[in-house]
Amino acid sequence: MRGLPDLVVKGARVMDPFNRIDEPMDVLVSRGRVAALSADLEAEGREVIDAQGLVLAPGFFELHAHLREPGREDAETLRSGLEAALRGGYTAVCCMPNTMPPLDNATMVEGVAARAGELGLADLYPIGCISRGREGRELAEMALMHLSEARVRAFSDDGSGVADAALMRMALQYVSAFGGLIISHAEEPSLSRGGQVNEGAVSTAMGLRGIPALAEEVMLARDLLLAEETGSRLHLAHVSTARSVRMLREAKERGVPVTAEVTPHHLLLSENDIDGYDTVFKVNPPLRTSEDVQALREAAADGTIDAVASDHAPHTVEDKEKEFDFAPFGMVGMESTLPVLYTGMVEAGAIDLMRLLELLTSGPAGVMDLRPPDYGAGISEGARADLVLIDLQREWTLDAFAFASKGRNCPFHGLRVKGKVLCTLKNGKTAFRAANVGGG
Repeated sequence: MRGLPDLVVKGARVMDPFNRIDEPMDVLVSRGRVAALSADLEAEGREVIDAQGLVLAPGFFELHAHLREPGREDAETLRSGLEAALRGGYTAVCCMPNTMPPLDNATMVEGVAARAGELGLADLYPIGCISRGREGRELAEMALMHLSEARVRAFSDDGSGVADAALMRMALQYVSAFGGLIISHAEEPSLSRGGQVNEGAVSTAMGLRGIPALAEEVMLARDLLLAEETGSRLHLAHVSTARSVRMLREAKERGVPVTAEVTPHHLLLSENDIDGYDTVFKVNPPLRTSEDVQALREAAADGTIDAVASDHAPHTVEDKEKEFDFAPFGMVGMESTLPVLYTGMVEAGAIDLMRLLELLTSGPAGVMDLRPPDYGAGISEGARADLVLIDLQREWTLDAFAFASKGRNCPFHGLRVKGKVLCTLKNGKTAFRAANVGGG
C-alpha cells in the first residue's frame, strides 16, 4: 500500500449502514485505508475525486454468485466474474460450490482462493459443499475446508437441496463446532423434479410442468426445525414465496438462529413477466406470483430478510437458446442489482436508500459473521478503503452485451434505470472507474 497516493473524495453524501452515517463530508484515503472524515479536508498534493452530488457507500458484499471456474470457463471465469462484481459496486463475493468438479475439499477451495488472490480484484469467499460431490450422501470435509488457507465459513449444496434430513441435521451439528454456517437451497426434489416455471395459471397456459411453491416451503420448514433443534446457524438462499417469508418471520420470533436472502429478480419480477418462451426468465426458484413478490418486498423492508443476493448465474448464449425444457436455470445480476433495485424499490417507495444499502453491505456481512479488519468497519477511520461511488441521478439503459460478465442472460436487459456505480475502490485503489468521473 505504500506506493498508493493519498486520495480525497470531496463532497460526497456518505451513507454507511455499519455506522449509521448519512451526511455530506470529505473522505481521505491513505495507504489503503480511510484516514479521516471531515467537512472540508485539505486536497493540495493529493489525488481528488469530485463527488458533489454523489453517494459514497461501503463496497457491496455479494452473498451468492456462480463464477463457474473451474469447469465452465466458457460461461464465466474468476476474472470476468470479479470484474463484473467491481462494476456493480461489490468489493467482496461469495462463490457457490457447484463447479465442475465441485468445491468439496480443501485443495479445491484453496486453489480457487489462490487464483482470486493472484487476480487482485474483489475479495473472494469460497462456499464449500455440504456433501461430497454435492450428491447428498455423505458429508464433505467441511472442517478441513474451514482450516485451510481459504478459511471457508459457509457450506451449501446450492443448485440442489439436501434431501436427506439426517445428513442435513448432521451438517448443522458438525459446523457448530467451529462456528460455521449452513446455506440451504430449499427445494424438495420429489416435488420440483422436471419443473420449469412456477406451478399455476402461467405454467398451465405455457404447457410447461410447474415447480410448486410447496417444493421450497416443505424443505424450508424442515431446515428451520433442524436449526432450532441443533442451535446451529442456518441461512436460507433465494427465498421466493409468501409462506416461506411467514415461516422465516415466525422462526426469528422464536429465536431460531436463521438469516435469509432475496434476489432482485424475485423482488421485481413475477411469473406474469415471463415473455413468451424466453429462457432468460427461467430461474430456480422460479419467478412466483405477484402476491409472493409483495410479501418479499415487505420482508426486505421490515428486516425479516437480511440481505439481497444476486444469485449471479451466467450461461453461454448457446445454452440459453435451447428449448425452454432443456435450457439451464439462471440469470446474471451483479452489474444490474444496484440500478434495478434503486429504480424498482427506492424510487417506487418500497424501501429507503439506507435500507437498500444495508441489504447490500452490513446485512450480508452479518450473515457471514464478518468483522473488522476483514470486512465490517464501514466508512470509519482505520477501516479498509473498500468503497463505492454512486450517481443516483444518472439515467441509463441496461445493456447486458456491455457487461464485464460473460453472461448475457439478464432479464433487465434494455430496461431504463436510475442509479449508476461510477467508481469502486478496493483497498484504496481504483478498481473500477467509469469514464470522466470526478477528476479534480
